[in-house]
Amino acid sequence: MASHAANLWVLLGLGLAGILLMTKKLKKTIKADFGAFIQKLELLPPPQPAPPKAPHPLTGLNFAVSDVFDIEGYVTGFGHPDWLRTHEASSRTSPVVLALVEGGATCVGKTVVDELAYSIHGENKHYSMPTNPAAPARVPGGSSSGAAVAVAANFVDFSLGIDTLGGVRVPAAFCGVIGFRPSYGVISNTGIIPVSSSLDTVGLFAKDPNILRRVGLVLLQLPYSVQRNPKQILLADDCFQLLKLPTDRVSQVVINSTEKHFGRQVLKHENLEKYFSSKVPSLKEFYSQKINGDLKITSLLLLANVARFLQRYEFKCAHGDWVNSEKPVLDSAISAQINESMDMTDKEIEICKSIRAEMRLAVNDLLKDDGILVIPTTVYPPPKLGSKEIFSEDYQNSIFSLLSIASISGCCQVTLPLGYYEKCPISVSFIARHGGDRFLLDTVQTIYSSLQEHADTVAKSKLSHNDVKQEHSAEAVKEKGNQAYKDKQWQKAIGFYTEAIKLSGNNATYYSNRAAAYLELGSFLQAEADCTKAINLDKKNVKAYLRRGTAREMLGYYKEAIEDFSHALVLEPTNKRAAISAERLRKVFQ
Repeated sequence: MASHAANLWVLLGLGLAGILLMTKKLKKTIKADFGAFIQKLELLPPPQPAPPKAPHPLTGLNFAVSDVFDIEGYVTGFGHPDWLRTHEASSRTSPVVLALVEGGATCVGKTVVDELAYSIHGENKHYSMPTNPAAPARVPGGSSSGAAVAVAANFVDFSLGIDTLGGVRVPAAFCGVIGFRPSYGVISNTGIIPVSSSLDTVGLFAKDPNILRRVGLVLLQLPYSVQRNPKQILLADDCFQLLKLPTDRVSQVVINSTEKHFGRQVLKHENLEKYFSSKVPSLKEFYSQKINGDLKITSLLLLANVARFLQRYEFKCAHGDWVNSEKPVLDSAISAQINESMDMTDKEIEICKSIRAEMRLAVNDLLKDDGILVIPTTVYPPPKLGSKEIFSEDYQNSIFSLLSIASISGCCQVTLPLGYYEKCPISVSFIARHGGDRFLLDTVQTIYSSLQEHADTVAKSKLSHNDVKQEHSAEAVKEKGNQAYKDKQWQKAIGFYTEAIKLSGNNATYYSNRAAAYLELGSFLQAEADCTKAINLDKKNVKAYLRRGTAREMLGYYKEAIEDFSHALVLEPTNKRAAISAERLRKVFQ
């Protein structure tokens, strides 16, 4: 422990030296621990098992926990000195913390949370706001601000937070680290102070995706399974249009990394506003009950309103009596929400339950077992210290519209850093279906390094605005081609795909899709040529191999067709179409 502590102080010294100039500009004193910790302690793991048994899975790692997790012998402070004063020391340690210690990790302290863990900005006037190591002039995000800062400043390998409406995802995005919100209910909330019982989820911070996965698997207690690659990665185009920075700075990184690891054919585009509007009808029913007004409000904003309403209602149910009796001094913004007069009828409670069920079903149906939804984590970069924009209606509506997707559906989400834009950390989020936590962690482990490489490349890229605009136009035309194909208008589809190719000639999907339309018209030579072009652009394009195999079979090139179907099977061993076609042709060829 002594040598580890020495290493921490070396890292700390480097960090402090690096931001000394910024500190002078801000006229703010940066604490030795960046203000991350509220209490230092030490929970040591048990001795290692004797060989040949494997060592504990988290051996050598240390971690911190947000001050909402119970630890035996310590009062859980909940981000407020009045809570600390009016509560007794915990008689037992949270099972989540125990599982990590028993798994071989060392707990080294408790970290600062926002007042009553209610905000997402990182402010706490009682314990002061932790300094954001990635951008000292910006807020660190909350509610689990100290936990994110402890990881970002390299004090710990990982940390625990609580995510209600972004309490882990926002500080992860603002501090430039990985933040994981698991599926609702898969990790016990026992021994954790609740904020909103139907939204709260234990969350994780880490810098290393391998550490995130190791810790995640311990907490999730999942059996071994074969790692699977995603078969579809859906970019929520309407969500990316909300970004207050160039869209391609985030979306292009994901597109490039996806192409490299999984092939262009897995990329899809989705409009979540339209999708949720049709799949979650109870949203508008809730709005008419509470507002009795115009129903032209968007489904994503409705979702944000439901989430914030639920948070306030459930917080008051859990802690209203304490707030009324102790009358704690609170930040004005938090006080206004907590003290807002509100009642919830049995019917409205039932509608909220329906919205949660419909949302989970909608996201699960969209992604199935092998899909990843990609959205921005937040719309804005980290706000400046003392900024008033965090209280603006646009800021609140846009940030909660994105955060409420996972909070209400209960699906798992991971926030991934993508470097900096104008000296501010930026990020992207991946969402998988409820219960798809291992699949999500596996996907992150596979693609993370590539995301960082492409983030750096895109940041330095000289790609002109014109080039970006052309790529976007090509995607729009391709979608028209897809619709024409679905409507069995083959020639019209070919026209759209040809137009897309003229706009962006290095996209394998456009050639492969045009080949599919040529096959429907019996134009097998053109289909074969398009597939060959697609394969030259993207060696992992399974659909191109399948379509070329079909074209070659129809042209009588059986041996070459078998090779194509066999190659498709190598890329995707469970593809039944490739297996059946290859076997059928082998019999013919023999």
